[in-house]
Amino acid sequence: MGHIKYDVDNGIATITIDRAEKKNAMTYAMLGEFIETVAHAASDTTARVIVLTGRPGAFCAGTDLADLATIPGTERGLRGSADDHDKWWPLLQCPQPTICAIDGPAVGMGAEFTSQCDIRIATPNARFAWNFVHRGLVPDTGAGTWLLPRLIGLQNALRLLYTGEFVSVEQALELGYVSQVVSSESLLDTAYNLAATIATGSPHSQRLIKSLVYEGITSSVDDHMQRHTSAMSASFKSDDHREGVASFLERRPAAFTGR
Repeated sequence: MGHIKYDVDNGIATITIDRAEKKNAMTYAMLGEFIETVAHAASDTTARVIVLTGRPGAFCAGTDLADLATIPGTERGLRGSADDHDKWWPLLQCPQPTICAIDGPAVGMGAEFTSQCDIRIATPNARFAWNFVHRGLVPDTGAGTWLLPRLIGLQNALRLLYTGEFVSVEQALELGYVSQVVSSESLLDTAYNLAATIATGSPHSQRLIKSLVYEGITSSVDDHMQRHTSAMSASFKSDDHREGVASFLERRPAAFTGR
């Protein structure tokens, strides 16, 4: 369909939601294309960092309700079983660091996509709403009820989920939901500069760090330390560790391979 664009340049993959006439609202077909594209990015060995964005002036207005209404609610199937994490949280399943560059409304499913990214950068055009209560639904990927409380706190998350009200970019910055607010003109440059900085690090380390952080959110200290010590052992044995030490001693930039 061509509504989901994919490009890789200098180790930075860009996924662009491109359906400007509908403010990037997602149809069933687009969602399938989106999930497939994110899965491709996750397995792309040339992609060190992933940037998710939308057409300028838009991010994702959520599910296209005209498309949704073509299938009666009693006949709709889920996109996968509870164990199909790659279908519910495709962005969170990416081993690479992910950056969300937001220049417009992120509503419903669109807001959920932003929650699944590691870092969020937005413009004054951005605003967010988990408006599922106004459609008789719960947050459709599960990110709003699991990730959002961990990102902004239980009380703040429940207020947004119960009311479905919009959050301005200023409020999102105050809540710590977005890390930075920049102009629309500088949004992608800012995201790419951050991505380039991240890409200088060890992909092997970054994969382990991402896994440790997200799995550690709900694990006990003992379970976390089991994973931590395994990760440290794997790091000591990695080519990236050897390269990191050698590049420091030789006073040169590291050439990490991710192994």
